Amino acid sequence: MNEHLKGLLITALGVLFVVPDSLFVRLIEADAPTISFWRGVTAGTVILLGVLALEGTRGFAKVARTGKPGLIYTVLIAATAPGFVLAVTWTSVANVVFILASMPVFAAVFSRIFLGEPISRRMIFTMMGVFAGLGIIAWGSGETKGASWQGDLVALGVSASFAAAMTAARQLRATSMIPAIPLAFLGASLVMWPIATPGPVFASQWPLILAHGAFISVSTCLLTLGPRYISSAEVALLILLESVLAPLLVWWVVGEDPGPWAIIGGVVVIGVLFVSNLILLRSRKRARTPVQPRI
Repeated sequence: MNEHLKGLLITALGVLFVVPDSLFVRLIEADAPTISFWRGVTAGTVILLGVLALEGTRGFAKVARTGKPGLIYTVLIAATAPGFVLAVTWTSVANVVFILASMPVFAAVFSRIFLGEPISRRMIFTMMGVFAGLGIIAWGSGETKGASWQGDLVALGVSASFAAAMTAARQLRATSMIPAIPLAFLGASLVMWPIATPGPVFASQWPLILAHGAFISVSTCLLTLGPRYISSAEVALLILLESVLAPLLVWWVVGEDPGPWAIIGGVVVIGVLFVSNLILLRSRKRARTPVQPRI
């Protein structure tokens, strides 16, 4: 197996393991703070043990030396953990995952503002299409059962926060930020603890809680490892699978109808991002292909 195929398989598996995330939020009978608490504790503990086993405390020392950018990354990742749970609690799963698919757009904007990177014409058209799709989703939130604009706004905030975290991480390419992830997850759980009721929920639903944490742990590790072997455009295309599969899984298991507006808006968002990343892949392949001399 070559490195490229390995990267594709690892990333695809990571996406498949993250697909049930929103389903677990629906199945666990508890409020958002309690689900967030256990999601962070279980996933954070597993990843923490993995980091300690592989690197000891060296990884945490390296993260500590990153200073302000590392702190910003950790805080933003911590904010996305309860934010995702709250968004799924307040609006439909379809709305959440379609809105989260807009992450590359926010990443391009933040890279322009903070890193001075230009925004290509392709990305400008991509932004226009994505925001049109998000507008359709927001328009239909008032008419779709289980959807609300408040939850949509939280999902938009999660998408922007995660994109900002990735922008901060790009300033720290020489340092692996994996040790910051369990710190972020456990830190978020610590913040949720005073308003959560973890004891009774764990006693009655521990299989679901542990399974939820296990899936998040595996997906986090795979999605961190896979992109080392493939391009960012290929990663973005594979991650779009979650936006397609997660609403279908929740629809199949608990019967949550995404509604026509979410489907239309989601098709627009995913379609625009798919075409955009496909164009990017093809342009990079042409750039790498050597020009054959004329005979």
